[in-house]
Amino acid sequence: MDKQKQKTSRRKRRHQRIRARVQGTAKRPRLNIYKSNAGMYLQLIDDENSKTLIGLHSREVKKKGTKTELDFEVGKQIVEKAKKIKIEYIVFDRGGFSFHGRVKAVADGVKEGGLKF
Repeated sequence: MDKQKQKTSRRKRRHQRIRARVQGTAKRPRLNIYKSNAGMYLQLIDDENSKTLIGLHSREVKKKGTKTELDFEVGKQIVEKAKKIKIEYIVFDRGGFSFHGRVKAVADGVKEGGLKF
């Protein structure tokens, strides 16, 4: 197995452990994060009804800057969309990624926007 496949499989195992504990509801959906080289994907998911409430990609941000700065803005934008459907609380699912850098920037943007973890 090459190095990239090992890295991906370790991340997927971490994500499975996280998902065993983290559950989203309609009132408190799960904020799922997927990070790629192209950008950051965010989803608010209601696991009880197996429904994605909101989806957002960093390409939808109309600002310029580094990936980390864009991810901070994506976090703020998902808060705006969540407030339109009256969501105040979320459960944070980092998707098996380390909580630093771009993932932390999203979390900081969400916190600054006003959602509570």
